[in-house]
Amino acid sequence: MSTSLDGFDLVTPASLEEALGLLASDPAARPFAGGTDLMVQLEAGRLRAGRYVNLWDLAELRGITESPESVAVGALTTYTDIRNADVLAREYPLLVRAAEETGGTATQNRGTIGGNIANASPAADTPPALLVYDAELELRSTAGTRRVPYTAFHTAYKQMILAPGEIISRIRLPRRTGWLDYYRKVGPRRAQAISKVCFAGSIAMSGDTVADVRIALGSVAPFVVRAVQAESVLRGKSINDEAIAAAERALRSEVAPIDDLRSTAEYRLRVASNLLREFLSHSQ
Repeated sequence: MSTSLDGFDLVTPASLEEALGLLASDPAARPFAGGTDLMVQLEAGRLRAGRYVNLWDLAELRGITESPESVAVGALTTYTDIRNADVLAREYPLLVRAAEETGGTATQNRGTIGGNIANASPAADTPPALLVYDAELELRSTAGTRRVPYTAFHTAYKQMILAPGEIISRIRLPRRTGWLDYYRKVGPRRAQAISKVCFAGSIAMSGDTVADVRIALGSVAPFVVRAVQAESVLRGKSINDEAIAAAERALRSEVAPIDDLRSTAEYRLRVASNLLREFLSHSQ
């Protein structure tokens, strides 16, 4: 089935195999999931005409499954699905918190985690949580399936390592225990706001020493960023004023915020530093 609107052609395949075939046969075709980002672009006149492949009805891309090693989240899992998943609430609370912070009820009912990743906005809410949880992406095409660490997925502003005809099919989260999690989204208002800074952190302590740590931020670089230098500074250290100050210096060297309509670069730097300090202080 297909419908046209001023040069737009939306095709609804009956299976994942058919969808992948359509995307492979037309390099200009684009996948269409929940549509919460693409419809905004359409309304603003910024969405290019052409063929779109509707993935919404494909059961193969839905659902949350568990194994002893990981929890797998289908790319078409909505924010509402994430909010209602007990296993995610227990083991990946930052992801649930990010889903709660994303848009309003209509957006949460329709928007998908795969779409949030593929839209590649540096201000997206779920990617910092996914980075903190060492997420791995499962990518599908007619050539087969490959897995890549999420840390390697974004390469520049709106640029990803997706090959032509390839889609995100599933997100895998390794299971772990003994970590303390922290999430903050700073925006112009309490709800339905695009973030000025989004911060996710998770830390594992061994007594008074940092055994391991993950720190990720949105809205402070061309794409969501993992603060690996700040993490390195903290590992094996006790959390004190000296360690926190060193981590703040490292963090400032890893981000590249800009001035825009929502905020200034200096404000974002200051907020990111303050959130890092708050995260570490709460971990003591």
